Amino acid sequence: MNKQLILAKRPIGLPDKSTWTIEENAIPEINEGEILVKQHYISLDPAMRGWLNDSRSYIEPVAIGEVMRAASIGEVIESKNHPKYKVGDFVSGWGGVQQYSSSDGSGYYAVDPNLAPLPTYIGTLGMPGMTAYFGILQVGKIKEGETVVVSGAAGAVGSLVGQIAKIKGCKVVGIAGGPDKCKYLKDDLGFDATIDYKNEDLKIALKQTCPEGVDVYFDNVGGEILDTVLTRIRMNARIVICGAISQYNNTTPVKGPGNYLSLLVNRGTMQGMVVFDYASQYKEAMIEMSKWLKEGKLKSREDVHEGIENFYDTFLRLFSGEKLGKLVLKVKE
Repeated sequence: MNKQLILAKRPIGLPDKSTWTIEENAIPEINEGEILVKQHYISLDPAMRGWLNDSRSYIEPVAIGEVMRAASIGEVIESKNHPKYKVGDFVSGWGGVQQYSSSDGSGYYAVDPNLAPLPTYIGTLGMPGMTAYFGILQVGKIKEGETVVVSGAAGAVGSLVGQIAKIKGCKVVGIAGGPDKCKYLKDDLGFDATIDYKNEDLKIALKQTCPEGVDVYFDNVGGEILDTVLTRIRMNARIVICGAISQYNNTTPVKGPGNYLSLLVNRGTMQGMVVFDYASQYKEAMIEMSKWLKEGKLKSREDVHEGIENFYDTFLRLFSGEKLGKLVLKVKE
């Protein structure tokens, strides 16, 4: 049987357990030219919350009654003359939160478990890694010597953004919640400075850590943190809008930046980025990031939990902050 997580209703605010149901259905039978994948790991990402809303966005919402959308990685256990994939290949794609997925191969790509652990391919070498790479390099347009501030800095995307900026010769300040996360950013990942937004005055801390101002701000949280950073930007600053996790479960209107006129005064730009726009360039990014991993310039960390039946409790960690690095769900045998 195939254990699946099915969307049962659209949540208002923070989803509760009744948002999804767990069903056991027959393992899908594949047609000519298709593959059957036994899933090993499933990616949990803040974007999943947005996919639950029936509203206009960069991607269609998950439909009621559908398997919950998620990136995944697994092994091909059956192939009916597929032109690219054979039994024993490992592939990553949009398999959803379930034990088995079938596909014609569209949107999937092969991975080599001998080159990197499988969870790395849905973390540093997957969507979070691609988001960080293109977000900071192509949207943020960082230059050596600039000051870069990252919010959600201990998360899957933020931790990579900061490391890439360090590789490129920038000064990096990470905003995170709690002393343990801040210690991780400085001691393990090499950030120049950190700000614990839960225990420090953000405005004062920004003045201390960025005395000459902020050249690039990579925003994963939105809300008051974005608004405060805008007061510290330098001339021609770039603001990368990647996410707004502080706003995703609002039951009231999203709080926008009141200090947006700072963009006018400083001739700054604020640009949203969606990783899918860079799909044609993923391969080159993966090659460069794999090289950085081998050289020890880039560190990858996955927070792995087990069992589809534990999806909800694991999902909540995205919003409670009870994680470091990439949140991953391991599929039980």
